[in-house]
Amino acid sequence: GGTWVVVFNFGDLMSSGRVRCRSDLDKSVIIANFEKRGWLKVALDDESWHFYWANVHTVKCIFNPETGYRLTDNQILNHFPNHYELTRKDLMVKNMKKYRKEMEREGHPLAVKDANGMSALDFVPTTYNMPADYSLFVEEFRRHPHATWIMKPSAKARGIGVFLVSRLNQIKKWSQPSKSSYQALPLKDSYVIARYVDDPLLIGGRKFDLRIYVLVTSYRPLKVYLHRDGFARFCTAKYTSDVAELDNMFVHLTNVAIQKNADAYNDKHGGKWNIRLLQLYLQAVKGHAATEKLFADMNTLIIQSLKAVQNVMINDKHCFECYGYDILIDGSLKPWLLEVNASPSLTWTTESDRILKTNLINDIFNIVLPPGFPESSKSGCNTFQDRSSGGFDLLFDEAGEQSSLEMERARRLLSKRPQSATLWR
Repeated sequence: GGTWVVVFNFGDLMSSGRVRCRSDLDKSVIIANFEKRGWLKVALDDESWHFYWANVHTVKCIFNPETGYRLTDNQILNHFPNHYELTRKDLMVKNMKKYRKEMEREGHPLAVKDANGMSALDFVPTTYNMPADYSLFVEEFRRHPHATWIMKPSAKARGIGVFLVSRLNQIKKWSQPSKSSYQALPLKDSYVIARYVDDPLLIGGRKFDLRIYVLVTSYRPLKVYLHRDGFARFCTAKYTSDVAELDNMFVHLTNVAIQKNADAYNDKHGGKWNIRLLQLYLQAVKGHAATEKLFADMNTLIIQSLKAVQNVMINDKHCFECYGYDILIDGSLKPWLLEVNASPSLTWTTESDRILKTNLINDIFNIVLPPGFPESSKSGCNTFQDRSSGGFDLLFDEAGEQSSLEMERARRLLSKRPQSATLWR
């Protein structure tokens, strides 16, 4: 299992002027940034840390009420206490459904449905929790008997435990979880089953999705930065919706952890394409207006998904979060939110990947570290005032000029003032 660290409040930390850092992840892109800044990496049992790049298990332990621990003024941590409200697939869906219903009751412009019965908030595929929503899922399945569905563990990543479903008998074992014959199944780990987007936009006949890095320095007020160097992740096998290929994950799942095992995997480019190259390609093939609308819709997706959890998120000023958004584009250039990762992979597979992720960590540090850190850091992570730093651009600032009303207005005036022009350049 992971490393569990119990940290106790020990009063004032050592204040020698040199940042004392800890990391649960032995990743070169993190360590390289520590060393570049001259920080002192301390052992996992050393309580005198100022900056901690922790895994989610450690964060859960730190914020366990039974420990009675509180972060001190000169400590910064890379996760919010209950980050899982967005990063667990089942909770993300629950919070998005609740938020959408609230917006519909208020008659919010973003909740107004178009001729196809879709609103700007309908960016998560129809999803049910399993086994709790099995009966509801069966009703939906019978309304669309030829649809394909995708089943995922609620709290796992890297494509682990994911499979596609086209027949009800493939998931009968989730209908009665109490039967003794099914005790060996991992039912303690809930699953979600979502409508599979079976008309993805293809490039070179292959399916791809996007990994986009989003930095949140505060939830109340909400402040969000978007990194320009996201990337597209491609499947190695050409896409087909043939049911005979539903078990072929090289066709359907873009996760590098899966695709790198394919014979056709290219370890020079890693099956990845910088998002700015994708933008140029789409402008050439689909036109500037359609591409600008797609990127503006992705901005809306990111902002609204964060606002959906804003009121339930514990906003600790000592915390920040760099999320890895996974977004799929369908054939009509509509973006779909697949999931949000609390710990996007920092493992690099190519040299360009190493550079991207090393720069990403450096850019994060430049934004979240307050002036004079660690001595003068009582203001926490949300002190950065500039609109951009390194690869990050300000996407949303609830307390500043980018108020929610202005964002809605920007969306309505999309054709005149596309949001993406300043965010992916």
